[in-house]
Amino acid sequence: MTDLRGTLLLGDHHVHSTFSDDAHSTLAENIAAATTQGLSVVRLTEHVRADTAWVPEFVAAVAAEPVPSSLTVLTGVEAKLLSVAGDIDAPTELDGIDALVLADHQFPGTDGPWSPTATRERIAAGLSPADALEQFVVASIAAMTTFDHTARTLQLAHWFSILPKVGLSEDDLTDEQLDRWSTAASATGTLVEINEKWGCPGARAVRAALANGVTLVASTDSHVAGDVGRYERVGRILDGALALR
Repeated sequence: MTDLRGTLLLGDHHVHSTFSDDAHSTLAENIAAATTQGLSVVRLTEHVRADTAWVPEFVAAVAAEPVPSSLTVLTGVEAKLLSVAGDIDAPTELDGIDALVLADHQFPGTDGPWSPTATRERIAAGLSPADALEQFVVASIAAMTTFDHTARTLQLAHWFSILPKVGLSEDDLTDEQLDRWSTAASATGTLVEINEKWGCPGARAVRAALANGVTLVASTDSHVAGDVGRYERVGRILDGALALR
């Protein structure tokens, strides 16, 4: 337990800079913060869409930053899951990007992404919570199994964070659903981050991931350098998962 917890908390695999329009710190400030916190690895990660054109500029800017020998700097782009078929809203050209960080910012619908409001309306109109949860699990597995893992790593960001926004709960996922989800992550080599900002996935999902050999990473999802590598919730989630084993 101690070794796993200690290793996880030495990395921050989801850190935003001013390349993301809702973040406030520069690449240099994030690297400095990671160094100050004694991290061994940081993944500099920025929000993208399919039409984002500045990825080469971001890659070049990261490469130009001085990095201390004690720190490994990785790159990522955060893109949202779009549909139950596993479609992802990301540019096709991602040279120099180590990982696609897949986020559940909207609910993956049968006809494209559903906003939280639209999803709640569908549930109110007759989509059962059980069917909605199954739809999300199916979409998650589809994304992992259709992604080209030979090109770069796939990392699930703050997975299940969409559920409370649409009136559902991670606690309502069945053990069988969590087993299918985590088995797919393990089989495809998909990383699952435990996210400090959103406090997810929870202990049951992390327990399933551990049971199926999923590689876990920690992230703060920081938008300001002062938050880089600073954890409270991640450690509690991991401890809770280990207690359930």
